Amino acid sequence: VQLQASGGGLVQARDSLRLSCAASGRTFSNNVMAWFRQAPGKEREFVAAISWSGGTTYYGDSVKGRFTISRDNAKNTVYLQMNSLEPEDTAVYYCAAGRYSYISNRADDFGSWGQGTQVTVSS
Repeated sequence: VQLQASGGGLVQARDSLRLSCAASGRTFSNNVMAWFRQAPGKEREFVAAISWSGGTTYYGDSVKGRFTISRDNAKNTVYLQMNSLEPEDTAVYYCAAGRYSYISNRADDFGSWGQGTQVTVSS
């Protein structure tokens, strides 16, 4: 599956932003989907994941309560709604499609990656 992330930009602290990830290729609705992020000089960090049906979600501790992952299988798109953004959320955000049917927070469990979209939060 090919993934195209969009929606990043420059915002101020406490603002909101919604990222989108459009999928094409083999069946999107079968995949667990996730968002990861990577800040300069830091390792890639798990942000959120969602099951194929959308019924189960999983969040990293640093975004829990502020970010919401969702998907629209009819549109082959997964979203990341980010509220109450903080400067520490500044990173390149990547969407990824899972290799397996179970939700995971491990990057190795995701086989297809989008190109990334930059999110910058100013204080």
